[in-house]
Amino acid sequence: MKIAVTSTGPTLDDNVEARFGRCAYFLITDTDTMQCEPIENPNLALGGGAGIQSAQLMSEKGVTTVLTGNCGPNAFNVFGQAGIQVVVGVTGIVRDVIEQFRAGKFSSADGPNVQSHFGVGYGQQPEQIPASGPINPAIGNPGMGMGRGGGRGRGMGGGRGMGGGRGMGGGMGAVTPGSTGSFVVAQPSNVPIGGQLELDQLRHQAEMLKQQKQEIEKRISELESGRKAAAFVQPDKCTSCGICADVCPTNAISIDKYAVINPNLCTACAACISECPNGAIIITQQKIGS
Repeated sequence: MKIAVTSTGPTLDDNVEARFGRCAYFLITDTDTMQCEPIENPNLALGGGAGIQSAQLMSEKGVTTVLTGNCGPNAFNVFGQAGIQVVVGVTGIVRDVIEQFRAGKFSSADGPNVQSHFGVGYGQQPEQIPASGPINPAIGNPGMGMGRGGGRGRGMGGGRGMGGGRGMGGGMGAVTPGSTGSFVVAQPSNVPIGGQLELDQLRHQAEMLKQQKQEIEKRISELESGRKAAAFVQPDKCTSCGICADVCPTNAISIDKYAVINPNLCTACAACISECPNGAIIITQQKIGS
């Protein structure tokens, strides 16, 4: 049996990650041989749809069961369509968790155990502030907060840059390559330079920059290939109720005989998927126009 465990690192001796869609690694393991394939999560820094994209990745990998700390409704719906069982509330060392699974100590969840976007604000670290310097507005200001601003762009920050922002303005901004802008960790006045807190903050900063780099590279790849992740309506399931068009933050959906989604405007935020009463919408890789 091939199972996947969300993990904080690439080995069986790392801890189970509490977030599904935004875990650092998926450890896909054959429970008979204990052969493990670590997969670095490509959706970690997505502004929206991380759970859906990650669930589809598990389906593509032939996983039959996913073990994780928490799973939201969007990912759970994808798992249900793919026939993948989900075990939530899992904690501890990955190797021990797999042994418990093999011993039959876990049971599948009947539904999601957290709300949508749970992973976005989970485990936030001390605030980080941008240093002065010219920043490319197409990519966004370099704030690390995940506050719900008014931005509706595809920005990792508040602009129409990269990622799948849906009202998440101010978060996950990226410094333009080659610019003089940079990230500065806000150092509390009562913490000595070189202390453990500073070290933890710097490690967190490095991890966030790594995530931003992955997101930028993903967007570059999309632009070069002419393809991107976007919502797609399955006509045989659509009843033209119009709910998806009402909730779409980018006005990418129109109603004809059934709902039609413009992939150039769609940000894969998954708002339509979570609200569709018929399960008629999925996220796929689609060809986009220039």
